[in-house]
Amino acid sequence: MPTVKFVNEKRSIEVPEGANLRKEALKHGVELYSGVHRYANCRGFGQCGSCRVHIEKGQENVSRPGILERLRLLLGPITFFARLGNEDKLRLACRTRIYGDCEVQTHPPVNWHGEEKFWN
Repeated sequence: MPTVKFVNEKRSIEVPEGANLRKEALKHGVELYSGVHRYANCRGFGQCGSCRVHIEKGQENVSRPGILERLRLLLGPITFFARLGNEDKLRLACRTRIYGDCEVQTHPPVNWHGEEKFWN
């Protein structure tokens, strides 16, 4: 069974192969949402972008982003800026399936200015 290590929580869980990252994290008590999104989120339909995570290691062991996930990350105002500099790592937990060992950072910071500042 694949192991998912949550970096911020310093916790590892074993999940069945092909399991949904959001469902498994919530089932094992790992909090993906912060602030108002704890109560107001899309419940795993890939619409709000509040379950965004960074796949720190093992990107090859998770599903590839689908077209709806890619559009959500590009068109959402917060996810657009969260994606800057993290194009390969940023994923929506509700749209990610686990096929092997990986390391996940929950609550990644939003990089409002990318690697360089836009306006200066």
